[in-house]
Amino acid sequence: MRSLPLTLVARLLPVAVLAAAGVAMTTSDDADARPGPSAASPHPSRTAPASPASPSGGQGGGTAAPRYPRPPAEPCATLPAGTVKDLVPAAATAGTELRTSDAAHRSGCSWHALSGFDYRWLDISYDVSASAAARARSALGGGPSTPVPGLGDQATVSLNVTTDDEQRIREAVVVARRANAVVTVTYNGGDFETHEAAGADEMRQGAVAAAKKALAALDG
Repeated sequence: MRSLPLTLVARLLPVAVLAAAGVAMTTSDDADARPGPSAASPHPSRTAPASPASPSGGQGGGTAAPRYPRPPAEPCATLPAGTVKDLVPAAATAGTELRTSDAAHRSGCSWHALSGFDYRWLDISYDVSASAAARARSALGGGPSTPVPGLGDQATVSLNVTTDDEQRIREAVVVARRANAVVTVTYNGGDFETHEAAGADEMRQGAVAAAKKALAALDG
């Protein structure tokens, strides 16, 4: 059996740490800021969207209750096991719940695995508040992204390729809004043997498919 190269082992060490400790969801004023992978990590680091909630938790003015008062309490159960297996072969379908300091408005889950030399990372995050919806309405219309018709009330998908130590990683990000809930799906991958990034169509279609399931989970 062929052993993994030392450079690949070094890349996977941070993944093992993340799997044990969980990935922290932090507050950021720029929900779309996604820096490229560091020298020690095979996937781009990511920051979950912030959600400063209004005191009432409503849609403004306190005159109506929000459609979604809270994000899913078990975000790792929002994607069917079959979807996880299709998008992240060899990953544990249970996933790793993303930690958050505001569980009343944010939740998320990630899955990642190496199948042979083929690496995939998938995460979903929920941001449920009137302010999150307002930010999404203004942000989804701009930037280097493409609209996704029929996905929620409004959705876009963007693609990006980063290179680190000759390894190329392609990432697709879908941001979708339904009422006062915003779902962000990040899907990326690359081949650590050929150093090539995963295919654009595979990343785009996989991210959109995951977003559809994640949105459907909002309504149970």
